[in-house]
Amino acid sequence: MTLIVRYLELAQVVILNIYLQNLNNCFYVNFCVMGNKNKSPWSWIPTLYFAEGIPYVIVATTFAVIMYKNMGISNAKVAFYTSWLYLPWVIKPFWSPFVDVMKTKRWWILFTQLLIGAGLAGVAFTLHTSFFFQLSLCVLWLVAFSSATHDISADGFYMLALSEKQQSFFVGIRSTFYRISMIVGQGALVALAGYLEIATGNVRYAWSITFFVASGLFLLFFAYHHYVLPKPASDHCVEAGDKSTITSFFSSFSSFFMKKNVVISLLFILLYRLGESQLAKISSPFLMDSFEKGGLGLTTIQVGFVYGTVGVIALVLGGILGGIAVSKGGLKKWIWPMVLSMNLPNLVYVYLSYAQPDNLVLINCLVAIEQFGYGFGFTAFMLYLIHVSQGEFQTSHYAICTGFMALGMMLPGMVAGLIQETIGYQHFFLWVCLCTIPGMLLVNLLDLKD
Repeated sequence: MTLIVRYLELAQVVILNIYLQNLNNCFYVNFCVMGNKNKSPWSWIPTLYFAEGIPYVIVATTFAVIMYKNMGISNAKVAFYTSWLYLPWVIKPFWSPFVDVMKTKRWWILFTQLLIGAGLAGVAFTLHTSFFFQLSLCVLWLVAFSSATHDISADGFYMLALSEKQQSFFVGIRSTFYRISMIVGQGALVALAGYLEIATGNVRYAWSITFFVASGLFLLFFAYHHYVLPKPASDHCVEAGDKSTITSFFSSFSSFFMKKNVVISLLFILLYRLGESQLAKISSPFLMDSFEKGGLGLTTIQVGFVYGTVGVIALVLGGILGGIAVSKGGLKKWIWPMVLSMNLPNLVYVYLSYAQPDNLVLINCLVAIEQFGYGFGFTAFMLYLIHVSQGEFQTSHYAICTGFMALGMMLPGMVAGLIQETIGYQHFFLWVCLCTIPGMLLVNLLDLKD
């Protein structure tokens, strides 16, 4: 118990350091003028979008996968059940109107941050039970729904609290801090769990403490945002008798499926990441599995660095260069280079599965190549979603597109583990490469403008 208390104290120190760093980055001086309604956007945009990214990383990307893998859950079960956690982002467009009807966006932000913090603490407690897998998944579902609702309210609040000029200026800032949250979630938090695994000799205690750290971080976000978030006059709920929001939702939903070539568009959205959706679920287990099982035998700390730090940095750089390229030449010019850069680097995992190198520098370089290509190619996908969404109901249509995008990640990811366990890592990565073909076949059928 003394050892546990010692590491809980360590967790508190980590939380405090992260908190203070966030406050410094966000011009902490704004916190001292709480009574000022015109608070600087610098005081809340960085922390708000950092907070938006953390639960998504924990629930829907590699964090939960690595945790369950370390606790002895099979690849098939890990891939299947963690893929279900995408569902809140799939159906997010269906309940977004109710965020408008019930309470203000500011209220939803604070409520969901508190709920996320409580949920992460709940996961920490469930990890010590004999049926931790089922219980923790249930609590992660709560965190996932809270996170998706937080996304809706944060994005809506961003548009209400800022002028159009400010929105344009801060779009890069919000994106940067969202990506930083990916590095923290997939890199720093995973590395912390790996360090605690070694220090305590107990995997469950290690991940439990890590979840307590994340929970404490969100309680600090709640307290901080309670004071610094402005209260714009336009942020109000729809009157009880006003049905315009609901009516508008159903109108926008039906009009989306009346768009020209909507079937081709939906097939492309669902299939563009067919290979990547399966690779994302198995790449971390592959890096961690022993040589005898066909993996690379990396530790949790090494995976946090390779995939969660080097990989994410490469992903971000690929996305930045992709945006620069399209801004100069247009989507139609860059669609094929981006499609190829998205899919061809998957071959690095074919090489890794056959060669099984133990050179960590080589592994880092190859994972960085794959993630850079993914980031570069994903730019085309996001711009195509914007292209499809253009029209009278652009915001609602974009939400629908992102819902189908999440569905395209969820369904293939559910069967990825079963496929891998059936055919092995080497054949699985070949299968992933084959799965990139359907999406590429649809490219020439897309209606793109110069």
